[in-house]
Amino acid sequence: MERRVAIIGAGTSGLVACKYLLEFGFHPTVFEADDGVGGLWRHTMDSTKLQSNKQAYQFMDFPWPSSVKEDNPNHNQMVDYLNSYAQHFSLIPHIRFNSKVIHIDYVGGESAEQMKSWELWGGNGTPFASKGTWHISVQHTKNLSLEVHKAEFVVLCIGKYSGLPNIPEYPQGQGPEVFNGKVMHSMDYSNLDNDTAAELIKGKRVTIIGSQKSAMDLAAECANANGVMHPCTIIQRTAYWFFPDFNSWGLIVGFLFFNRFAELLVHKPGEPFLLGLLATLLSPLRWGIGKVLENILKWKLPLKKYGLVPSHSFLHDLSSCLLGVFPDNFFDKLNEGSIVIKNSQSFSFCREGLMIAGEAKPLETDIVIFATGFKGDEKIKNIFKSPIFQNHILDPATSTVPLYRHMIHPRIPELAIIGYADSASNIFASEMKSLWVANFLDGNVEVPSIREMEKEVKLWEDNMKRYEGTYFLKSCFAHFSIWYHDQLCKDMKHNPKRKNGFFAELFEPYGQADYVGLTRK
Repeated sequence: MERRVAIIGAGTSGLVACKYLLEFGFHPTVFEADDGVGGLWRHTMDSTKLQSNKQAYQFMDFPWPSSVKEDNPNHNQMVDYLNSYAQHFSLIPHIRFNSKVIHIDYVGGESAEQMKSWELWGGNGTPFASKGTWHISVQHTKNLSLEVHKAEFVVLCIGKYSGLPNIPEYPQGQGPEVFNGKVMHSMDYSNLDNDTAAELIKGKRVTIIGSQKSAMDLAAECANANGVMHPCTIIQRTAYWFFPDFNSWGLIVGFLFFNRFAELLVHKPGEPFLLGLLATLLSPLRWGIGKVLENILKWKLPLKKYGLVPSHSFLHDLSSCLLGVFPDNFFDKLNEGSIVIKNSQSFSFCREGLMIAGEAKPLETDIVIFATGFKGDEKIKNIFKSPIFQNHILDPATSTVPLYRHMIHPRIPELAIIGYADSASNIFASEMKSLWVANFLDGNVEVPSIREMEKEVKLWEDNMKRYEGTYFLKSCFAHFSIWYHDQLCKDMKHNPKRKNGFFAELFEPYGQADYVGLTRK
């Protein structure tokens, strides 16, 4: 049987998946809608840069070049880094640019009833064993021609923070249709070239809807362009915990939350009884550490003055991958009045701008930009042509994407998803997953029965609900990322203990440098 592998997307996840599959002897074809590599990094605001230190955001066997002096490289430097990675490992010849995947369809395989009766993934628990073939419908973005490509295995690396914007719905007569100005999503703004984006906001009254990282970056960019003459307004429903920077604060958080001792303080999916008992006994210590950090942030930053104190705990945002970093000089802009924050649970559009709940006069504005995230789950669902697979991939009962090891759907054969679940360092998480998938396709990793896989998925989902609350849909495993990578190491028959010495193993933060030895086949 042929072992053709298709990768959809040439962002960070797609590139590293291609690299490892090549190392394991496969010849993947990567389909990329854009005309270059980089994914989301190619379509972002001019001011966007890495939140974390570059040493924490790099591939295991490809460090940043010495020419990049900045601790937090900007988006152009990030695209250059990804391009260099693709060139260094000879990935470019395997990528078909300007090739947008419309949908994928599993053809010629077992019937729906037969697949429903399977006890093992794909019929016998191994890749390349099912009868069917994936038909990948691809549209060339230049001439709009359509082609169908075939593959025995598909790796989806399309991400969930692009493509399908989440825009709130409004009652008739209260939505954007009654507004005389311009309404857009942050995705549309980020897709503009720098000159066009600058021209759009220059001298305009801009209102940003949202309160997470993209909203703050947008507001800072508008404030830099217009100053106090035309202040930028942020309308936020919920405040989140942000750091003033992630270079020094990232080091602190690493020692407090991203080592093995810190993970003894949280419950982990599938943990033995004694570890669970220990987590229960030590959980007050974790709560106390979180409260100390909250108080330090409230003392160091004027959060209360500007309505930026979250109503939930720091630990909630840590466990939900919602921690962010304020843009440079953000509080200076608040102090001078070039950024204004309004807290409101509801608002509606009017001719002049926005009617904010509790305010008598409308907020007059020229442009409204929604920084309200994306419908990532629906984006993944929509790429499947089969309604059966659509229902499988997006569980109607929970609206989640249930994946074993955050990669494999128990009831969809010959497919893996990389880059869906979040972690503290997504580039590192994608590399570990890509290594696992390459080992799996090479026959070095075994998966349990479908029933056991589904039990495992449920365990992990219940744990994420416990710590993330309403945000468990983000599928974030930052609070037990070492535990997760331990499972991957054990699957690949590697020692999960990566440090030298007892105290280093227990107290030093874990990162991509600890797993470098795994990259060699």
